[in-house]
Parts: sequence; C-alpha cells; structure tokens
Amino acid sequence: MNIYISGSMAYDRIMDFPGKFSDYILPDKIHVLNVCFNVNGLSEQFGGTAGNIAYTLSLLEEKPLIIATIGKDYQQYYAWLGKNTIPVHGITIIPEEFTAGAYITTDQADNQITGFNPGAMKYPSGYRFDDAPPEQSVLLIAPGNLQDMIEYASLCRQKGIRYICDPGQSLTKWEGEALRTWLEGSMMLISNDYELEIIMKMTGMNKKDLLQLTGMIITTLGEQGSLISTADSDVHVPSIRVEHVIDPTGAGDAYRAGLLKAIVTGKDIQTAARLGSVAAAYAIEKYGTQEHHFLYDDFVERYRKHFGEF
Repeated sequence: MNIYISGSMAYDRIMDFPGKFSDYILPDKIHVLNVCFNVNGLSEQFGGTAGNIAYTLSLLEEKPLIIATIGKDYQQYYAWLGKNTIPVHGITIIPEEFTAGAYITTDQADNQITGFNPGAMKYPSGYRFDDAPPEQSVLLIAPGNLQDMIEYASLCRQKGIRYICDPGQSLTKWEGEALRTWLEGSMMLISNDYELEIIMKMTGMNKKDLLQLTGMIITTLGEQGSLISTADSDVHVPSIRVEHVIDPTGAGDAYRAGLLKAIVTGKDIQTAARLGSVAAAYAIEKYGTQEHHFLYDDFVERYRKHFGEF
C-alpha cells in the first residue's frame, strides 16, 4: 500500500530565555515595544507536519512518500530522511528560499514567543500522482501549502484515491465554501476538539452535516484519547499511560502515523485509533517532534499491554 503525506517540512529552532518575558514587557509601553531577549543558546530540530508523520511511520516499518517543498538548506534534512529510509523524490526543492522555520523562545514560566518563516512552503509542490494505483494508495493532507491542500483533494477525487483531511493550523487560511468542497468525498476528517468547533463555525455545519461530506470524523482529545464519529455512532478510544510527560508537541502527528499504519495494513478503525494512541505516547515522552524512537516489536508489545492482540 502506498502512503502519501502532503504537508510541511520545517526546521524548529528552539531557544530558552532565563527569565520571564513579563519582567521586560511594560504594559503602558506596549505600543512602542522594543526589547531584546538574550537566550541561553539554540537547538535545531527537524519538524513540519509531513516530516513528523513520515518519521513515525518509518519507525512503524512503512516508507511513506512526502509531498512537500523544502528550501536550499535541505541537505541536513535529506540526510536525516535517508538515515530513516524515507524517500525524498516527492519533495520539491525551492532553491531561492530557505526551508520553513519556526523560531521558538520559551521563558521560565513556559510562555512562548514564536516567529515563523514559511520560506519554501509558500510554493506548491505540484505532485501529480501519475503512478499511484487508486486502490493501493492513501493520502493524508496535513497543514502545508494551501494550494497543494486544495488541489491534491481535487486530484484524489478525480483519480479515485482515498484521502484524509487534516486542516489543523491551516484553518485561518480557509474560507467556509472552500473548506466544505475540500472535505466532500474525503475518507476522513481528523482534528482536535477545538479545531472541530472552528470547522463547524466556518462551514455553518454541525457534526451530523459534516458526516454527509466525509466518511468519518476522528477528534483527538489529548490525554482523554480520541473519538471516532460516523453517521451511526460515536466510539471513544482511550489514550494510554505515559511514563513521563515531557513534551506534547508532535503527539498529534505521531497519532496520525499510527492511524495510517493500521489503515494500510487492513485494521479496523478502532484498532487504528489505538495504534495512534500508542504512537502519540512515544512522542510525548521526548522533547521535540522527531526525537522519539522505538523498535516495532516493542511498539507491538506496548499496544498488547494496553489493548490486547491486534
């Protein structure tokens, strides 16, 4: 089964400020804000929705094809993908731009100031799916270039390829009618509970109405697990116990990887959500979105410990 992941490729540059932002931001001077935060250093990590999902899928012994753009500073990321046996021929290099980058500064009170440069993500990747057998392919459309998100759904409908809608952080870029068109004919909509509320508000549709457009809605609920909704029922799938909660960032992308692993191996949707819960737990136990690691046999054993055989 061919797995395609459309989304973003990014570098996350993370800095720690040894103080509190509030001590240096004066409320009565906010209109003339001019402040410099001296940080302790900078760490660079691989990120982006497509990269994150593909990474966890590689741990699950799959070789997804990333459909995205990357900038002229691609070499380090390509080396990482190669180390994890993730193919790169679906990625388009934009030589005049840097790879998308998030610059995140966190203070001692866990407040964050983030600057984001979309860089190469401003450009569509233009993949055509010419060699994708419809019955053996599935595409997850994660947040990335908006033109790609719209056009890939249209291509999938034309070619009969199953696709999953995952709008996430891209929701502020959409208009209601375009969002309804995008969802129509999709295999599944996946979002967290807050994003689902925004989707319903933007489209003017309730959950029952949305299920007339898409085959299923999966709502992730953080530590409460996830909810599988179809026209006939709602089924709750719990999360699993996490050894040490270090960083929830990236848990959603890991969940999606577990979900896709089950779909392409013919598992039922409840098993898919459980696999997603196990994958998310590994991500939560490490700082960063591609810092977790596991052997597939250990992953299976952890699943069995919580959910039994699959």
